[in-house]
Amino acid sequence: MYLVFCPVSNVFFLLDLVAVVTRFRVDLGSCRKFCFVTRLFPCVLQAVSLTTVLRLAYQSLGVVYGDLGTSPLYVFKSTFANVGVSNKSDIIGALSLIIYTLTIIPLIKYVLIVLRANDNGEGGSFALYSILCRYCNISSLPNQHPSDVELTTYLVDNVNRKTWMQRKLENSITAQKVLLAIVIFGTCMVIGDGILTPSISVLSAVVGIKAASSNLDTNLVTVISCLILVILFSLQRFGTDRISFLFAPIFLTWFLSLALIGCYNIIKWEKSIFLALNPLEIVYFFRRNGRQGWEHLGGIVLCMTGTEAMFADLGHFSFRSIQIAFTSLVYPCLILTYLGQSAYLVEHMEHVNDPFYASLPRRIYWPIFVLATISAMIASQAIITATFSIVKQSAALGCFPRVKVVHTSNNIVGQVYIPEINWILMVLCLSVTAGFRDTDEIGNAYGIAVVMVMIVTTLLMTLVIVIIWRKHFLLALLFLIVFASIEGVYISAVLFKTTQGGWVPLVIAAVFGTVMYTWHYGTSKRYEYEMQHKVSVGWLLGLGPSLGLVRVPGIGLMYTDLAHGVPPLFSHFITNLPAIHSTVVFVCVKYLPVNTVPQAERFLVRRIGTRAYSMYRCAARYGYKDIHKKDDDFEQLLIRSLIKFVEIESKRETSDLESMAASWTPEEQQSVASLPAMPTESSNRLNLLRLLRLHGLMGEGNSIDEGCCTEYPVSDINLATTSTYQEGSIQTQSVNGTSSDSQDEVAFLNSCKESGVVYILGNNVVKARKDASLFKKVVINYIYTFLRRISRDSHVVLNIPHECLLHVGMVYYV
Repeated sequence: MYLVFCPVSNVFFLLDLVAVVTRFRVDLGSCRKFCFVTRLFPCVLQAVSLTTVLRLAYQSLGVVYGDLGTSPLYVFKSTFANVGVSNKSDIIGALSLIIYTLTIIPLIKYVLIVLRANDNGEGGSFALYSILCRYCNISSLPNQHPSDVELTTYLVDNVNRKTWMQRKLENSITAQKVLLAIVIFGTCMVIGDGILTPSISVLSAVVGIKAASSNLDTNLVTVISCLILVILFSLQRFGTDRISFLFAPIFLTWFLSLALIGCYNIIKWEKSIFLALNPLEIVYFFRRNGRQGWEHLGGIVLCMTGTEAMFADLGHFSFRSIQIAFTSLVYPCLILTYLGQSAYLVEHMEHVNDPFYASLPRRIYWPIFVLATISAMIASQAIITATFSIVKQSAALGCFPRVKVVHTSNNIVGQVYIPEINWILMVLCLSVTAGFRDTDEIGNAYGIAVVMVMIVTTLLMTLVIVIIWRKHFLLALLFLIVFASIEGVYISAVLFKTTQGGWVPLVIAAVFGTVMYTWHYGTSKRYEYEMQHKVSVGWLLGLGPSLGLVRVPGIGLMYTDLAHGVPPLFSHFITNLPAIHSTVVFVCVKYLPVNTVPQAERFLVRRIGTRAYSMYRCAARYGYKDIHKKDDDFEQLLIRSLIKFVEIESKRETSDLESMAASWTPEEQQSVASLPAMPTESSNRLNLLRLLRLHGLMGEGNSIDEGCCTEYPVSDINLATTSTYQEGSIQTQSVNGTSSDSQDEVAFLNSCKESGVVYILGNNVVKARKDASLFKKVVINYIYTFLRRISRDSHVVLNIPHECLLHVGMVYYV
């Protein structure tokens, strides 16, 4: 095991070490703090295998940097499209803009700063949003539970020291809605990237055929591009892991070829292009060209396309591997190739419409064309993979309709494939390619999507710097001013070309934004209905252990969105069907604003009533990166959690009794001995406390909620000693001992399991009330209803076996 050594990595290592010493002062004897810091600063407290990091860095070449790597195919062409260039100083000025744009945005902003703001290795706008939700105690879904903050992956630093910005977000519903809207907008722009990137990358590469033979028709180039795109999207089902190993050697060859061709052009044509390293050339460029120079920014912005993919694809690889690949290979190769193209253009300004292919030596033209075409296919992989990741995150946090998520790797959790999104992207990408047939207008659309995503990341990072990193407000303001001003200049230039193809990402954002907002709004309203109409536990317990029904053998798993309380679906069910299973478990599968929930902490079990009722509530908690897979054997894990809960509950009850008896006076012990015999569920702590209070042995302050006697995560540790209460006496048992009642209850659960498990799922219809506004009726009755019909059914997403499924129909008027 080794630490990775490189100039950039050494700087990060020192920064992390200083942060741990000065900010946290970690006591390594404290397990919880140690776990927290090892997750937040893995490069400090966890040894990193050099082989593993280098392997991931190698793989990332075939997935993360494809878009950045193929940008030399179209940057200069888009910059001087339909205008041409007559002054070589303009080429040097444009080159200077490209060099400093690549240095400031991808290198400084993303590689040095943004990548460090990952959520336990997960990146993207929703990952930043989830971190902010945890620190500010807000959530996109209201089904959180106080015990969720006890998860090891939920731990936050300085939880009791809130900044003024944290308090503002927690207390302002408007601010929370604005924050969610910003995140949704950024997500929509990433999806727009996923549509436009394959189109412009492949089309730019295939145009090389036309450059070699001017007799070829544009229609043929379009058809070839569309065929390549179909092949690309068809390969997605094999997963990132296999694709990256297939594509990585190709892109390694591509980057090295770019560097060598750049060096060749610099040596052969013009060495004065190194003047572009002087930032004053940017000032001279704008002074000469005025407004036209500002318009040229719409093409120059394409040099940083794919930068957001480094952050969004972080979960597929690692923080350190992406940094190493970019600083050691990608960045220097890109700088060399742009220097080489500029050196050629200074001597051949008439070739500005296709400088990449025109600058190639004739002997290597066709090999490079083939390599460029294959690389263009790979280039699209980065943003397609990022789109899968961010859609998975948004769906888990209740902001996207239910889709099928396929886990494509046994080693890396973040590698997923979503069939519906894949085919939607393919259809829209083919439509854009066949509709425009030219990279100029697609480039205008692409530029808007790229810069919009970056601005969203800048805004979220400003909050992260103040709220999570606890840096001074002026430092966050400096970050915002520097990067937002640069991105703002670029966005002003690309928005100027809205009528020239720039409208495409805006339309995409409007459509997907409407879908995401409507789904989130409808989901929230449905949850509010269940909260308002949930069944009273007092009413339920008043029915008696049999609930006034026929209790048939078996276990009934009733699914609900409620993290606590009995759903209205239950009362609707027993009203129309006067029978229920002998054991009922209300199951809530919910996603938390964390990237993952450890398997040992997955289930949170709670009892409803006494043992005689045999009713439980179980929350199955997942992170937005976790997947409810079919092979997880969810049913077996849940029943084991119930049994574990019963054992822990019994040990805690008897331990409480032992502690209570140790403090009794002789008079109290004599009073307890004279108590009447308790019923069969006498070991239940609730009944014991009632009798003690009845005989004046306990004050009224020690009250317990009748409907929720106990609640323990199933991963709780065993207690040292246990005891049981039997007819007025306390008897101590061994450490692993359990009361006879708990043993009987475990046997009863096993017998119910043998009788069969039935999944009870609500087939709910959500409608707006008659007195609702017109806007609400349109959103709920038409758009939300349509989305629910075309999205995956709940039983498919939850992997519920069809033969054990029982649907219960109900109408929700929200």
